[in-house]
Amino acid sequence: MAVEMKIPALGESITSGIIAAWHVAEGDYVEKEQVIFELETDKITSEGLAEASGTISLKAEEGDEVEIGQIVAVIDDSAAKPAGQKSEDGGQQSEASEAPAASAPSGKAAPDDAISPAVRRIAAETGIDPKGVDGSGKGGRVTKGDMLAAADKPAPKAEAPAKAAAPIVPAEDRQTRKKMTPLRKKIAERLVAATNEAALLTTFNEVDMSAIMKLRKQHQDKFVERHGVKLGFMSFFVKAVVNALQAVPDLNTQLDGDYVIQNHFYDVGVAVGTDKGLMVPVVRDCDKKGFAEIEQDIIDYAKAARAGKIKLEDLSGGVFTISNGGIYGSMLSTPLLNMPQTGILGLHNITQRAVVINGEIVARPMMYLALSYDHRVVDGKGAVTFLVKIKEAIEDPTSLMFGV
Repeated sequence: MAVEMKIPALGESITSGIIAAWHVAEGDYVEKEQVIFELETDKITSEGLAEASGTISLKAEEGDEVEIGQIVAVIDDSAAKPAGQKSEDGGQQSEASEAPAASAPSGKAAPDDAISPAVRRIAAETGIDPKGVDGSGKGGRVTKGDMLAAADKPAPKAEAPAKAAAPIVPAEDRQTRKKMTPLRKKIAERLVAATNEAALLTTFNEVDMSAIMKLRKQHQDKFVERHGVKLGFMSFFVKAVVNALQAVPDLNTQLDGDYVIQNHFYDVGVAVGTDKGLMVPVVRDCDKKGFAEIEQDIIDYAKAARAGKIKLEDLSGGVFTISNGGIYGSMLSTPLLNMPQTGILGLHNITQRAVVINGEIVARPMMYLALSYDHRVVDGKGAVTFLVKIKEAIEDPTSLMFGV
């Protein structure tokens, strides 16, 4: 019987996506629950799992835009598993697999028609010819893993060439034209909307990180031993944001037409950079969670986002966002709003700077803070007060722990 693989519903606002990668090739035998493709939408990247075991026929190519409910593959579940094919756990079904396949000697590259779309994509990105890669798949087929392993190998040192005229590079090799992915396109639309719709303004301050660094050094070992996670800077800033939102509720609002919606909860988004773009998973009920719970949530969300396993509900409903450009070395920036939120806090790198304390010049680990806000809803006084509250809480972190 033929089992149709359709694009599932992923959320009310998602109507289509792009086949980012196939993990199988035409005619492959797949097992039920095996990951067979990646679907990239304007919000998340999800994996498509085989709904049955059998041989697969692909009905869409990598890069195709597909609608929700569209058939992208058909699985013939009446087909028997080929003798010797490895199962999903890496085991083998028959000793016959130990013998070289007749179609292609073991360890040799598979013919062109056996090259999967994923392998072709990696070949185009890296310039590695699959024909020169030893294949570990069935019948010597080159797999995605083989290509990634080949890409990780250091290139052999070439002998110094004799001096000659520089080669003429064809014009078409000087540029690459690639369509924006749905996720990147959506990010672009949201950023443009933030600049076009909101009355953006940014206010700055600086914070002395000495107290937090001393506190972390003093309690880190016991914290890890008890909670199983490290005490990072981000949990302090999340708690400081909650404290500031309680003091300046105008920053915990959003606009809906002519109405200002006041939020009475504290779900804070923490921006995470991935190879597919920026994602902002939301840590829920930050006012009720301890430092360890917040740190664990951030770690779990970051891993899921970078592995492409983040869920749509993980990205929705935040009231405020924290973006840490400092991990990439940023000294100062003006972050853009994550609409419809009315505020975003930008963190930056920590550097030793000369500051005056009690009339003396001393070196302290300092960080610049940037608060971008929607001036339509938030006045300058409120924004400055908010940022001062952040500064005070970070420079006296015990106040956060005691809730004072």
